Amino acid sequence: MMNSFGQLIIGPPGSGKTTYCHAVSKFLESIGRKVAIVNVDPANDTLIYKAAVDISQLIKLEDAMNSLTLGPNGGLLFCIEFLEKNMNWLLQQLSNYKGHYFLFDCPGQVELYTHHSSMKNITANLLKYGFHLCSVHLVDAHYCSDPGKFISALLLSLSTMLQMELPHINVLSKIDLVLQYGDKMQFGIDFYTEVLDLGYLLESLDENPITRRYKKLNTALVSLVEDYSLVTFIPLNVQDQQCLLRLKNAIDKANGYIFGSREERNVQALLSSAVGAEYEQERSGFVRDTYSADTTEHDVDLL
Repeated sequence: MMNSFGQLIIGPPGSGKTTYCHAVSKFLESIGRKVAIVNVDPANDTLIYKAAVDISQLIKLEDAMNSLTLGPNGGLLFCIEFLEKNMNWLLQQLSNYKGHYFLFDCPGQVELYTHHSSMKNITANLLKYGFHLCSVHLVDAHYCSDPGKFISALLLSLSTMLQMELPHINVLSKIDLVLQYGDKMQFGIDFYTEVLDLGYLLESLDENPITRRYKKLNTALVSLVEDYSLVTFIPLNVQDQQCLLRLKNAIDKANGYIFGSREERNVQALLSSAVGAEYEQERSGFVRDTYSADTTEHDVDLL
């Protein structure tokens, strides 16, 4: 049995999972944690970090595709099912890194976290083995630029939370790039991170003659998200150490990780700022002021 902590980094393709693992591992190491990255994605053949454990040591996606005449998606699902049946191999590999904090870089196929059971079963086995995990679900901030895409991201986040049954943190990744998109966000950043009154999104969809045809469906979907009242996001720029610190604090709180005084001193030395409630309040304002697009008429009521 291992008494270890870690993060299950999940999210759609292109949401920045591998980049996140690389940046967070460097950040955590800088404050004194021993970090081990586990690559669970058999399609990830261009790692920018050194993996402590790599699924390709057990099975390769190309081999699965060739031997079973499968496409990329079917081959990946087979690899994850194969990993589930060979949990002893994974547990043996992880046991070589006792005392480490684990980052599990997971595949981007969303069905693995919405209705397919293998990732859920793998996670359940890790919990039985003594792991304290938090799922970190990355969503590209680009989805904020389109009401329909953002509603889709909300539904995906909600489905993942219900399926995985883990302490869960939703993250708007690449928030630093949000102002570079051709279509700026219609509302202030707080609207998207706190998931405020989604009726404003319905109004935006009604302005489009195509989406207006599905008004009842859109209303039902928005109502579903609001009824559960579970989805919120933390904005992230992986090059901003204050963003990384704020996210670290949220994840540590979610999975119960307690750091010692040495790590806290390292954090204070690194950022020369206090860690606590006062810092969180200041940080929230910093993210809003730094990454919000030009305010609109809606922002007056929302911010």
